[in-house]
Amino acid sequence: MMKMHDVRTYRSAEDLPREEQLAWKIAEIAADPVAVDADVEEMIVNRIIDNAAVAAASVGRRPVASARTQALGHPFTPGATVFGLKDARVSPEWAAWANGTAVRELDFHDTFLAADYSHPGDNIPPITAVAQHVGLSGADLIRGIATGYEVQVNLVRAICLHEHKIDHIAHLGASAAAGIGTALKLPVEVIYQAVQQALHVTTTTRQSRKGEISSWKAFAPSFAGKMAVEAVDRAMRGEGAPSPAWEGEDGFIAWLLSGPEARYQVPLPGKGQAKRAILDTYTKEHSAEYQSQALIDLARRMGPKIGDLKQVDSIVIHTSHHTHYVIGTGANDPQKMDPKASRETLDHSIMYIFAVALEDGGWHHEKSYAPERAVRPTTVDLWHKISTVEDPEWTRRYHARDPKEKAFGGRVVVTLKDGTVIEDQLALADAHPDGARPFVRANYVQKFLTLSEGIIAPAEQQRFLEAAQNVSGLAAGGLGILNFTVDPAALGAPRPTGIFDYGKGKS
Repeated sequence: MMKMHDVRTYRSAEDLPREEQLAWKIAEIAADPVAVDADVEEMIVNRIIDNAAVAAASVGRRPVASARTQALGHPFTPGATVFGLKDARVSPEWAAWANGTAVRELDFHDTFLAADYSHPGDNIPPITAVAQHVGLSGADLIRGIATGYEVQVNLVRAICLHEHKIDHIAHLGASAAAGIGTALKLPVEVIYQAVQQALHVTTTTRQSRKGEISSWKAFAPSFAGKMAVEAVDRAMRGEGAPSPAWEGEDGFIAWLLSGPEARYQVPLPGKGQAKRAILDTYTKEHSAEYQSQALIDLARRMGPKIGDLKQVDSIVIHTSHHTHYVIGTGANDPQKMDPKASRETLDHSIMYIFAVALEDGGWHHEKSYAPERAVRPTTVDLWHKISTVEDPEWTRRYHARDPKEKAFGGRVVVTLKDGTVIEDQLALADAHPDGARPFVRANYVQKFLTLSEGIIAPAEQQRFLEAAQNVSGLAAGGLGILNFTVDPAALGAPRPTGIFDYGKGKS
């Protein structure tokens, strides 16, 4: 059974032993050599495949190419691999940067939503990069990833960042540092310092997901992974961190969260208890913000009932506070209604997403965001008839702890020009573990094959899938095969020269 930890601010004059601090408790579970359950290991393999799928689909996009080129400015031996490249090895923190950006670029991998929200698969690139560089085994990697998920998911259950306009990578920095500590079998003291360092340097604002959303949305999690690698390295050398990072008088809770009087109840496994939080997470069938997943499925279902979309007078999506204010009209972002908005902005506009899903009867990670698609007159007309409102019941269900109550969808009311009202609702995406068609291994494999088709050669697809599905059996030093290579032509056009290219003859 999970143990609840009461976390609050302490004045500097108060005695708060290290053993009572949240960072120490996280470090203790990271250092606990508990076995990984078989179903947890299976899901970790699924998510390794899932990450590779979305990374393959994004490998030629500009932000990914930029991150990859930056990483190539830091070659290192033994180093870690970079998605898409055959022989290149780079310093592990830069591999975490390049691969983390590739995974995050399309907003298409796994998710966990509770008091805050997260993409726990962002833990995999930094932990894998360190494991490759140091020469760890597949079993070490699996243990590290299990910890990364466990820490991030439980921080997300307990501590809301977005209400204070803090980006969710603050939880990721701490979880990735803890996962790396597990993989390396570091002592509690070292992990304790690394977790606090990582939290301290990855606390940023939510402007990265507001207004005109830029490519930094993809870079933000890879930045957290890179910082986690560096934090662990410093801690291993004996360097300390701002302590106590969460509970200090001038710390995270007192000044960046709910203030000196706030208390948080953070659940963590007890000593010897298996780390199973990954089983509470869920991946995406569609390349868009998770709160849109069920609504895309609902649009597919409602389209035939509506018929001629030109007859629509208005569409109102009744949904949770988060959906309304982050990706709905409650955000008050005019960019969310702009046909010339960036892809990053459009995937945070449920109005655009619902309109396209209605018209097309589905969703495609590239075609649905194409500039010519966004400016289509019929789409713009329909799009601008869509609005969202917060429904307290959907907000309650969004935050519900009971899995049977949990919901991320909404109720859609379509009013036609003749006054006819068509109404339907959907709580969970079809691919959710409790949805109509829960994702299993075959779905993850198919997602990889679909997204990498025409990018990764068929033989290389099969080689990677075989390696990923046998990760637990990989010997020490054998993790380099958890990478895929592509034809250089698939890596995108040359990028403008940056600082790390000078003196190398690159353009």
